[in-house]
Amino acid sequence: MKAQDTSIAALKMARLHRPLQDHDSLIFHSDRGIQYACTEFTSIVGKNITRSMSGKGNCYDNAVAESFFKTLKTELVYQNKYETRDHAKNYVFEYIETFYNTHRRHSALGNLTIKEYQNLMSNQSKNVA
Repeated sequence: MKAQDTSIAALKMARLHRPLQDHDSLIFHSDRGIQYACTEFTSIVGKNITRSMSGKGNCYDNAVAESFFKTLKTELVYQNKYETRDHAKNYVFEYIETFYNTHRRHSALGNLTIKEYQNLMSNQSKNVA
């Protein structure tokens, strides 16, 4: 796995679809995979992104990511057959962007969608400022 094709591509896509404003900050949590620790990746992270890595051998540090991937596999991957790698990538993208983030309710967010929760947090931070 090359950083350019995995972690860097994912970070660039996230920045494109959800750009951070000057006052925004983000915690980017990952495991200790080489694609997250390499200089190529760390050099593009940015000033308002704090990197966080799970402890060595501590699977509980990645519980949120593991939960997401379990949901992705259960709700999408195991339900479909993909003709090509590009076909699979498009399905995953559509699932995340048009369902998971915008329509799927999350109990950890008070049964809001991710989009609703982000809007709520954004409005609250504007009201504080």
